[in-house]
Amino acid sequence: MDQLLRITEVFYSLQGETNTVGIPTVFIRLTGCPLRCSYCDTAYAFSGGEKLTLQQIMVRVQGYNTRHVTVTGGEPLAQPGCNALMVSLLEAGYQVSLETSGALDVSGVDSRVVKVMDLKTPSSGEMARNRYQNIQYLTNIDQVKFVIADAADYRWAKQQLEEHDLSGRCEILFSPVMGEMSPAELADRILADQLSVRFQIQLHKYLWNDARGK
Repeated sequence: MDQLLRITEVFYSLQGETNTVGIPTVFIRLTGCPLRCSYCDTAYAFSGGEKLTLQQIMVRVQGYNTRHVTVTGGEPLAQPGCNALMVSLLEAGYQVSLETSGALDVSGVDSRVVKVMDLKTPSSGEMARNRYQNIQYLTNIDQVKFVIADAADYRWAKQQLEEHDLSGRCEILFSPVMGEMSPAELADRILADQLSVRFQIQLHKYLWNDARGK
């Protein structure tokens, strides 16, 4: 029997973050998340959705002309079928990335999947949920994201870079919380400290504000 996953939406848009920003991508948003971050912009994915088989999901993905697929949430790894979904996408020839909170075990994720993993900053309210054991499973294709709302978040993120030698393990993303820290302020801090990180803003929010499915 084909495995069922609860899906909030499958949509086609430009990748708004990470090192593939701007590339047309299919997003598969899984329903449910055990975290409640202060800056969350996808609370609509906490519940609801529809149950779909892997085959049904694949049919929807195949309706778009792109090889890039992002599995996101909510927290996609909260559903046991997430890894099977990503393997199915890989075997179909897609380039797959996973957006994960960093609070759940990533050791079972296929090594071909690009893991984009948060380390939750103090302002998120969920810093205690960080699963630092996940860092050992990151490789040079993966990315760690810090979502930064204020100077305390920034200082904490810098400390994590040093303590865990993150820059030597994978790519690092620093992203400002819209409406909390100005992009220019974060950019200036990165340059002043000469950090080896990628500054990013959420492109989709500048193009479409908070429109769902974009």
